Amino acid sequence: MENLYVYMLAALAFLAVADLVVGVSNDAVNFLNSAIGSKAVSFKTIMIVASIGVSVGAMTSSGMMEVARKGIFNPGEFMFNEIMVIFMAVMLTDILLLDFFNTLGLPTSTTVSIVFELLGASVAVAIIKIYADSSQNITDLATYINNSKAIEIILGILLSVVVAFTIGAVIQYVSRLLLSFKFQEKPSWYGAIFSGLANTAILYFILIKGIKNASFMSDDLTALIAANPVALIGISFVVLTTLSYLAITFLKTNIYTVIIVVGTFALAVAFAGNDLVNFIGVPIAAYNAFTDWTASGQLATEYPMTSLSDAVQTQPFLLLIAGLIMVMTLWFSSKAKSVVKTSVDLSRQDEVKERFEPNFLSRYIVRLTIGLSDGINTILPESYKNWSDKQFVKQKVIAKTQDLPAFDLVRAAVNLMVASVLISIATSMKLPLSTTYVTFMVAMGTSLADRAWGSESAVYRVAGVLNVIGGWFFTAFSAFVAAAIMAFILFHGKGYALVGLLVLAIVLLIKSYLSHRKSSKIMKEEDQLEKAESSSTQGVIIESASNIANVVKRGNKIYSSAINGLAVQDLKMLKKNKKQITKLSNEVDDLRDNIFYFIKNLEEPSLSASHFYINILGYLQDMTQSLEYISKTSHKHINNNHKKLKFSQIKELKEIDQSLEALFNTTKAAFDSHSFEQIGSIIKRKKEVFDLVTDKINKQVARTRNEESSPKNTTLYFSLLLETKDLLTAMMNLLEEYYNSHDSSVEPATIPADGE
Repeated sequence: MENLYVYMLAALAFLAVADLVVGVSNDAVNFLNSAIGSKAVSFKTIMIVASIGVSVGAMTSSGMMEVARKGIFNPGEFMFNEIMVIFMAVMLTDILLLDFFNTLGLPTSTTVSIVFELLGASVAVAIIKIYADSSQNITDLATYINNSKAIEIILGILLSVVVAFTIGAVIQYVSRLLLSFKFQEKPSWYGAIFSGLANTAILYFILIKGIKNASFMSDDLTALIAANPVALIGISFVVLTTLSYLAITFLKTNIYTVIIVVGTFALAVAFAGNDLVNFIGVPIAAYNAFTDWTASGQLATEYPMTSLSDAVQTQPFLLLIAGLIMVMTLWFSSKAKSVVKTSVDLSRQDEVKERFEPNFLSRYIVRLTIGLSDGINTILPESYKNWSDKQFVKQKVIAKTQDLPAFDLVRAAVNLMVASVLISIATSMKLPLSTTYVTFMVAMGTSLADRAWGSESAVYRVAGVLNVIGGWFFTAFSAFVAAAIMAFILFHGKGYALVGLLVLAIVLLIKSYLSHRKSSKIMKEEDQLEKAESSSTQGVIIESASNIANVVKRGNKIYSSAINGLAVQDLKMLKKNKKQITKLSNEVDDLRDNIFYFIKNLEEPSLSASHFYINILGYLQDMTQSLEYISKTSHKHINNNHKKLKFSQIKELKEIDQSLEALFNTTKAAFDSHSFEQIGSIIKRKKEVFDLVTDKINKQVARTRNEESSPKNTTLYFSLLLETKDLLTAMMNLLEEYYNSHDSSVEPATIPADGE
């Protein structure tokens, strides 16, 4: 039997490493979103700073490990074998749950998951014990669970949502009123005081409150820090404000960038110090339990785990190894980047393709907020409203959309300052506060205060926040239930259940990894339509050529797949084809949605560029609508099990497909090489291709009159031919627009890459 627990310990060690990887992939959003969103420094610099912060933070988290041993349940009420079942169930559930959220690209809370997994597994084992003992009943469950601590942790996690959002909004509103969006033009002492306050808060709570629990801190130094907090804060503020002023005045340093770098480091320290327990706390507690049990010489079923109630200092080398694994994950995890993107997009200052659809609740909240805002505005003095509105006027920056930061340096600094302070306070109190909840809600609060959620985007952003928060509640519920089920299976299945669940976890993780890698590869390989940034007709012609080549290439593939799918009645191919045209159609719609911003960036004399751009977008939309109809009609016909097309009909469609393929390939080559003069020769083939389609229509008319045929087949065939004509008409109109508008003698005017 002892070998079973050795195997469980080895499995927990493996799961700890895997959990570190999937956990950091999810939680990287907590300390990277502000620096990445503001583009204060290069991505490489951000990663180096965050890596150092994570390494330092990992060495300070020893005191937090107690949460896994006695924070949720009373260890003395469980025997060693039962404790190992609880810990095993928790780790198996945690790794699968976090990987599921990473794959969706949604930030979830590793703290909430570990807390509710511990709660679910311990409740399940406690219920098994209660029903096995006739002298106990369900009311005795309270003796097994550490109710007061569990409630304190859960309330702290839930309250952090409201507190983080509110404090983030208030601090950002005050900061913006004082600094405005023209903060770089303010006197040096503005930035110096802001820097002094921000860096004092960050450094005090992180480097002092945080590392006082570290194993390398001496008792004398810890006592000195604890005895003189006010003096330390005062001295730090004076020194840091002075240094900031000197750096701004004499070194011409952008002090806001410094705050962001320091804040990223600090938040990485706070994250690792607070959240490392979520990944390795349970395996370390299991190792401590195992060493205590083996030293006791008692049976696993008779050794109560009261020893877990004692404070135990975690070995520094274990913390260091965990920190290194976290750092490696930061650098190489592609899932981490997708989770960061969700958070950055929801707090973006400018317009972006909204990922979430509005719902009843988001619309109601926005209406309620607008009404509340209007009510407050009736009370505020007119002079204050005029002054505050001026502070929120954004500077117009002409630059390519992808080069613009999601938000400015002031908001990024506030995000980091508020989040790091809140998390560090919780860490110093040994409360496993959810860093995801805090950083995400701070970012949402500052977005709201910064008027980033305008009437154009508010319902989408609020819906996104509600979706993420809903995911958090789903995390709590699913973590509790899944861990309870895992514990029940392990308790009764023992070694067989352990092997089966481990194999299942490994298979699911590998499948998830391969699926994510495949989807990432497809996204990289598949061309995306780019928004036009040029400010002249010739510039738009050159810039949009890649879009036309892209649509033509993908349109060619979609048309051929529809015909081939019909020919062999391949429902799977047609279903996949329908998804491809829907994706392409949505991308063209996104380009049309960008017309407002395109026209705003145009030079006054270049208004003809807007007409050209609007026309080609109209033709692109006509092309995608025809392709969408062809694809959906073909799929519907096969999906409804209608009669197969006749051989003659398939043969004729193949002839048209071959002719279109040659036309599409020639067009793509012309746009890829920017050889717009070649378009003339393509346009000359217009009659030839149209005559081919017309001939097939005439043949089908004759067949319908003279031969017995299926009405569904006839309707489908005519629909395909007529939509093919519409597709050709739209394509030829587009080619003529390019051919007539292109002038190789004119140098295209574009927006400078540096935005100047």
